[in-house]
Amino acid sequence: MPGLDAVRRLRLDSHVDLDEVLRRIVDEVVAGLDADRGTLYLLDHARAELVSRMAHLPELAEIRLRVGEGVAGWVARTGQAVTVPDGPHDARFHAGIDALTGYQTRTLLAAPIRDEAGQIIGVVQVLNKATGLFDRADTERLVALGHEIGTLLAQTSLRSQLRPDSGRALDFRFNHIVGESAGMREVFDRTSRAARSDATVLVRGQSGAGKEAIARAVHDNSPRRDRPFVKVDCAALPAPLIENELFGHERGAYTGADRLTEGKVLAAHTGTLFLDEVGELPLEVQGKLLRLLQDRAFLRVGGTRPVEVDVRFVCATHRDLEAEVAAGRFRQDLYYRLRVVQIMVPALTERGPADLDRLIDHFFFEQSRRHHRPLLRLSPNARAAMHRHTWPGNVRELEHCIESAVVLAHGDEVGADVLPLEVSRAPKALPPPAASDDQFTTPVLSLEAVEQAYIQHVLTLCEGNRSAAARLLGIGRNTLIRKLKEDA
Repeated sequence: MPGLDAVRRLRLDSHVDLDEVLRRIVDEVVAGLDADRGTLYLLDHARAELVSRMAHLPELAEIRLRVGEGVAGWVARTGQAVTVPDGPHDARFHAGIDALTGYQTRTLLAAPIRDEAGQIIGVVQVLNKATGLFDRADTERLVALGHEIGTLLAQTSLRSQLRPDSGRALDFRFNHIVGESAGMREVFDRTSRAARSDATVLVRGQSGAGKEAIARAVHDNSPRRDRPFVKVDCAALPAPLIENELFGHERGAYTGADRLTEGKVLAAHTGTLFLDEVGELPLEVQGKLLRLLQDRAFLRVGGTRPVEVDVRFVCATHRDLEAEVAAGRFRQDLYYRLRVVQIMVPALTERGPADLDRLIDHFFFEQSRRHHRPLLRLSPNARAAMHRHTWPGNVRELEHCIESAVVLAHGDEVGADVLPLEVSRAPKALPPPAASDDQFTTPVLSLEAVEQAYIQHVLTLCEGNRSAAARLLGIGRNTLIRKLKEDA
């Protein structure tokens, strides 16, 4: 029986392009059943339509069928596999597609794709067997492959969109990366194009926005996907150790160096080296990184002989590197070497409410499964509270927020009260100033007294919530606490 081994080799826990996964599935099914063409439809529950996410149809970018329309729609409605020996003369056949493509369908075989719970999530269809008609053995093979495809899709982030209660239209690109906003579509396009090259990539964006996921997508969709992906967190190590971490050291390089140690650069040989928070590198290491980028060779600590490597570089930073260059903290020549291809990951607040809702649905589904609470529901007031929040920690904060709520929720519903958000109760808006020709109508006080009085005023408006008050005042929570202590 034909299998889907090539799809499994794509590593479905990676950030691979999901259309590539579906294409490989169709290719293997067509080859295994000796067919001429194949189509994989996914069920868009929000629209009650089948969508051809991948097909051997160069004439059309996409096919949409209502559930019940055409042979594939009939399979989606009934859950039964069907073989059609004479397509144009079958009452279920939808001739409009052949009319659009100019392709002539003679024979057809289709089977349902089901999820782990047995729910139909799609249809797989093959056309025109090379020799003769599709027989019972072919039908049994395709039914088995339909089950196997369902199992494979359950290992991807598609599973949250394919559930029967999904209220949002299908939309995806890379595995484990969720988004449909214009900003994210630009990120996806640049990521896809960068992955096809060996160019150095600089991923930029706020902390928690998803820079590492994009870096991994560049690697996972590149020709180096089966080679090492080695991460170095440049902010996690003190300056004296970062050079040793990157390049390793020779035996006897310093006291205690009793053996040769390979660094992360060599560990990434033939693969990708991901330098996270590259803006934190000390200047002396920046020079050595520049030489590595230029020469594809380096010296170990204490070494005298260059070590050559074949490495693709992907870097990420939340810092304003242009400002760092202007301040003399980051080398200009290294900056230009790193920014060959730039990918700007937008902050969560810049991505819009649609992306936020998709991410909420995705994380809620995943965390409910992970913590064995599949019947848990998200209340409207909890969703509204998350829409009011400013998400300074971006996507990472959202994921951790939802996981915490799933774990702590009482009963079968997550309410706003269990969300770990200081602003789950939105602070009252500051009142507008009273109309007056003179902006300063109070008696003259010291600046310190005015500041303390205003802090107390904002705290009252925020019902004593210090984090919310700090956000309104535009200062950090620790700064607010310090100012309150100064007044004590």
